[in-house]
Amino acid sequence: MTSSPPRPTRVAVLISGAGSNMAALIDAAQKPGAPFEVALVISNKPTAGGLAIAQAKGVQTLVVNHRLHGENREAHERAIDAALMEHRIDVVALAGYMRLLTPFLVRLWAARMINIHPSLLPKYPGLDTHARAIAAGDAEAGCTVHLVTEGVDEGPVLDHETVPVLPMDTPESLAQRVLVAEHKLYPRALADFCRGLQLS
Repeated sequence: MTSSPPRPTRVAVLISGAGSNMAALIDAAQKPGAPFEVALVISNKPTAGGLAIAQAKGVQTLVVNHRLHGENREAHERAIDAALMEHRIDVVALAGYMRLLTPFLVRLWAARMINIHPSLLPKYPGLDTHARAIAAGDAEAGCTVHLVTEGVDEGPVLDHETVPVLPMDTPESLAQRVLVAEHKLYPRALADFCRGLQLS
C-alpha cells in the first residue's frame, strides 16, 4: 500500500513593500507537486503593494500595522504570532520585510523562519549590499536564503545564487539582476527546506 504524500507545508510570507519575491513564492506554490502552500501574506504596512498582488493570486492577506503599537516592538510581534498561530502556519518566509525582529519572535519561530538577502552571505550583511560589492571589486555578487537568528543576516545559509558583476555595473543595475536571481532562488530554497521538514 502506497502512503499518501505529506500535506503541503503552510507558509506565511511577511512583506513591507511591492512583494516581488512573495509573488515568486506564490507562483511556485501553485504548481503541481509543490511541497508548500502560501497560506497567508502579512504586511506591517497597509499601503504595501504586495497585498493586492497576493489577493489577486487568491492568497489571504492581513495587515498588522506596526504603527498601532508605537515603540512596543514586542507587542507588534505578539500580534503577528497570534495571526500565524490562528492560520496554522508551519514556516515563515521574510520577503522584503523591513523590520528588525526582536528575539521574542525569532525565538518563537527558531528553525522555522527564513529570509532572503541580496548578497553572498557572510559577505555584506545589512544594507547597501550592491554598492559594497562593486566598491570591493568583487567578480560576483548574488543572493542568499538563510535561517533567521537573532544576529542580523547571521543565520545558517540554506542556498545561494550567484550573479556576475559586470564592468559597467551600478548598484541599480546589479540590484536588478540580483532580483531576478532572487526570484529563482527563493522558491527553490523554500521548497527544499519544506521537504526537509516533512522528512524529519
